[in-house]
Amino acid sequence: MELAKSFEPADIEQFWRSEWEKRGYYAASLDLSKPSFSIQLPPPNVTGTLHMGHAFNQTIMDGLTRYHRMLGHNTAWIPGTDHAGIATQIVVERQLDAQKVSRHDLGREKFVEKVWEWKEKSGSTITGQMRRMGTSPDWKREYFTMDAERSQVVSEVFVRLFEQGLIYRGKRLVNWDPVLGTAVSDLEVVSEEEDGSMWHIKYPLADGSGHLVVATTRPETMLGDVAVAVDPTDERYTALVGKMLKLPLVGREIPVIADEYVDKEFGTGCVKITPAHDFNDYAVGQRHKLDMPSILTLDAKINENGPAAYQGMDRFAARKQIVADLDAQGFLVEVKPHKLMVPRGDRTGVVIEPMLTDQWFVAMSKPAPEGTFNPGKSITEVALEKVASGEIKFVPENWSTTYNQWLNNIQDWCISRQLWWGHQIPAWYDEQGNVYVARSEEDAKAQAAARGVSGALTRDNDVLDTWFSSALVPFSTLGWPNETPDLKAFLPSSVLVTGFDIIFFWVARMVIMTSHFTNKVPFNTVYVHGLVRDSQGQKMSKSKGNTLDPIDLIDGIGLDALVAKRTTGLMNPKDAAKIEKATRKEFPDGIPAYGTDAVRFTMASYASLGRNINFDLGRCEGYRNFGNKLWNATRFVLMNTEGHDCSANDADLSAADKWIISALNRAEQEVHKGFADYRFDNIASTIYQFVWYEYCDWYLELAKVQVQQGTPGQQQATRHTLLRVLEVILRMAHPIIPFVTEQLWQTVAPLAGKGGAGQSIMTQPYPLPNEAAISADAEAWVGELKGLTDAARNLRGEMKLAPSVRVPLIVEASGADKDKMAAFAPYIQMLGKLSEVQIVDALPESPAAVSVVGTTKLMLKVEIDVKAERERLSKEIARLEGEIAKANGKLSSESFVARAPAAVVAQEKERVANFGATLAKMQEQLAKLPA
Repeated sequence: MELAKSFEPADIEQFWRSEWEKRGYYAASLDLSKPSFSIQLPPPNVTGTLHMGHAFNQTIMDGLTRYHRMLGHNTAWIPGTDHAGIATQIVVERQLDAQKVSRHDLGREKFVEKVWEWKEKSGSTITGQMRRMGTSPDWKREYFTMDAERSQVVSEVFVRLFEQGLIYRGKRLVNWDPVLGTAVSDLEVVSEEEDGSMWHIKYPLADGSGHLVVATTRPETMLGDVAVAVDPTDERYTALVGKMLKLPLVGREIPVIADEYVDKEFGTGCVKITPAHDFNDYAVGQRHKLDMPSILTLDAKINENGPAAYQGMDRFAARKQIVADLDAQGFLVEVKPHKLMVPRGDRTGVVIEPMLTDQWFVAMSKPAPEGTFNPGKSITEVALEKVASGEIKFVPENWSTTYNQWLNNIQDWCISRQLWWGHQIPAWYDEQGNVYVARSEEDAKAQAAARGVSGALTRDNDVLDTWFSSALVPFSTLGWPNETPDLKAFLPSSVLVTGFDIIFFWVARMVIMTSHFTNKVPFNTVYVHGLVRDSQGQKMSKSKGNTLDPIDLIDGIGLDALVAKRTTGLMNPKDAAKIEKATRKEFPDGIPAYGTDAVRFTMASYASLGRNINFDLGRCEGYRNFGNKLWNATRFVLMNTEGHDCSANDADLSAADKWIISALNRAEQEVHKGFADYRFDNIASTIYQFVWYEYCDWYLELAKVQVQQGTPGQQQATRHTLLRVLEVILRMAHPIIPFVTEQLWQTVAPLAGKGGAGQSIMTQPYPLPNEAAISADAEAWVGELKGLTDAARNLRGEMKLAPSVRVPLIVEASGADKDKMAAFAPYIQMLGKLSEVQIVDALPESPAAVSVVGTTKLMLKVEIDVKAERERLSKEIARLEGEIAKANGKLSSESFVARAPAAVVAQEKERVANFGATLAKMQEQLAKLPA
C-alpha cells in the first residue's frame, strides 16, 4: 500500500470505520478458555447528541477494549442507550409546544408514539457519533433500556422485589416538580444560594398569656403548620413546652414541642413544623406522631386545606398575600434579608416542592427474606460488604468513602414517576383500590380472580425512575433471568468507567441490584474520572455558551456556524449577544479539523486521577501535529527500507540500535502499567515522549548516519531496527489513536514481516516488554552522545551560525575517550551540522567559546571578527549586569520580599543565579579576545 505524502484523517477514518465493523472485529468470541474482559457503556440518554464528557468517557473505554482485544482476551464492550424518562419526555413536549400542542391533546398512547419516533432519531445520531469517535463496541449486542428484553427484566425484578416485601407503596415526602407534575430524584435537583428573606412572625399563645416569634423563609407553608418546636435545653422556652398556640390567619391550635433538631442559636430558636412540605419537619412530625396536612395542590396552588381566602392561589402569590395579611393583623414582627439554598429542578428551573404523595419505594434497610441470596441482610448491607471485602475496587480509592457515606445514610428509594414515558409500573387496581403486582395483565386478573374479584382492573399510571432500569443493565444485557453463556463470561464486568457525579445514583444501585439477583458483583473495578470543563474550569453548558461538540473538533467548524450553534434557542437576546462576542474572540477563525485521533489522544492525555478536566484546544493541535510527525516518520522509514533486505541481523546492531530497542521496551513497560492503573495520561505521555523525542528526533537522525556510512551488515541491521521499532510503536499506540496507526501499519507490517493480506492491526498481539532487551550500557552510550551533540548545537547557537554554515568541531580527548569520540564523531558531525570533527590532545589557543561535557572539551573552529565579537560580548555583559541589578533591587526591597508570594521571590533569586552564570561565561570569553 502506497503512503500518501500527507496525513489527511477524514478519508482514512471513513474507510476504516466501515471496514472494521464489516469484518466483525468488534464481536466477542465467547471462547471461555480465554480470559474475559467486558465493559458496559454507561448508556447515554436519547435526548440529542453526545457531548465532550461522552467523548472523554468513550475514549477511555475504547482504549481499554482495544488493548484487551489485542492481548487476546475474550473481549465484549456492550453498548446501549437509556430512555431517560424525564429528560426525553421534556424534549418531546418542547417540540410539541412549538406546534402549540400538548401531550394531553394527544393522549398517552399517541404521545408515547411521538417519543418513540424521537428515540429512533436521537439513538441513531448517538451511535453515529460514537462510530465517528472510533469506538469499537460489539454493536450486535446493542440494547435500549425500554426494548422488549429489558422491559421484561424490569417487570421481573419489580415483581420479585414486591413478592419479597422489598417494594411497597406508601405516602411519603418526595422532591416534587410542580411544572413536570412528577417526583424527581436528588440528582435532578440543583440547590444554589439565592437572596431571600427571613420573616419573623408572632404565634400567640392560645391562653392569651403572650406569644412566640417564629422565623421562616417560607411563610406560605405556615398554613400547614402543626406545631412549633424549640430546643429542649433552651431555657427561654422550657416552660412553654406542651402549651398551645393559635396559628395566625388560620385559627387552628397547635402545640409547642421540644425536639433536638432545633438550633437555639439560629433565628429566634423557634421553628414552625410543616411535615407535609419540609423534609426535616417530616422527620420531626414522624417522631412526635403529628398530623401531616398538605396545603398545596400538585401544581403548587393552595388547596382546600388552606383558608378560603388563599385557595387556588399560586404558592408565591399566596406568600405575598399572607405576608401582607400578617402585617395588617399585627403578626409580622420584621423581615430580614437572608441568603438561602433554593432547590430547583434542573430540567425546568422551578423551585422544587417537598410534597407528600403516594409513591412506590424500594426498602433499602429491610432484611431480605428467606429464599434470597443474602437472607437477613438488607440490600444496602450487602452492597457495603461488596466494597469492604475488596470484591469491588474504586480507582481512585478515595471514592469508596463517598460510596459508603451515601449507603450508610440511605433512605428508601422512591422509584415511581408521574410521567408517560418510561416503564409503566406492573401493578393493577380493582374498583376497591386493591393492588395486584404481576408480570402481565393476565397474571393480575388471575390474582384478582383468586380473591373473588371479577371486575375490570386499571393499570397504575406511574412509570419507574430511569435509574431503576439502568441499575439492572449489568445483568439485563446478558440474558438474565436465564443462565446464559454471556452471564458466565461477562458478569462481573471487568471495569466500570464513569464520572463521580453518579456514584450514588447509578454505581451503588447497580451493586445493590446485581448482588441481590445474581449474588455476583456487577463489576470488579470502578474507575472514576473527572468531569470535562472549559479551559477556564467552568462547567460546559448551553446557557453559558461554552460547549464544544466533539464532532466539530474532528471535522472543524467555521466561526459563523459555531456562533449559530451556541446561540440558537437562547431566549434572552442579551445572553446570545454576550455568547456571540465571547465566541468570536476565542475562535476568530473557527475551529480547525483535528481529526479523531487527535481528539482521542487529547482526551487520553487528560485522563488523570483528578476531579476536573479543563479542556484546552491547544492540546488537540499538539496531538494533530503528533499524527503528522508519525506519518512523516513512516514515510522516511519506507523510503529507507523498501527494496532493501531488512531481515533480522542482530549481530550487527549498533549501540544506537540497541538503545532505541531498550527505550522501546521501557516505554512498553510504562504503557502496560498505565493500563493496569487506569492512568491514560501516563500512557499518552509515554507514547508521545518516546515517539516524538526518542524515535523521531534522535533515532531517525542516528539511523541516517548508519544507513549512509555503515557497513552492509550495519545498514541491514539499521533498516531492520527502523521497521521493527516503528511496527511496535503502531501496535502500542493503536488503542489510543486507532485510525492513523491502522493506515500506517498496513504499509509497515509487510516490510517488517508482520500480518498478512487482509489483516488488521487491531487483531495483532499487543506488544509485551522484554526485560532482556533493556541495555543500560546502550542507554548510557547514547546519553553521552546526546550530551555532546547538544553541546555542539549550543556552541553554534552562541556563535549565531546559520544552519547552512558548516564549520569544524575540535574535540579535546585523551586515552579511551579518543576511541569513544571517534565512534561518536560521524553522528555529531551530521546532527550538529558540522563540516568535520577533529579529535585533538589539547584545544588550540582561541577566543572561541568552549563547552565542557564531563571531561571532554569542545570548540568550534571559526574565524572571529575580534572587534565585532568584543562589541557583541560587551553589549551582552552590560545587559546581563542590568538584569542582575534590577533583580537584586527587588530582592533588597523589604516590602517586595514581605508581600510577594514565596514562588515569585524564589523565581527572582533563580534569575539572579542564572544571569550570574551566563555573565561569568561571557566575561571569560571577552577576556580571551586579543586587545
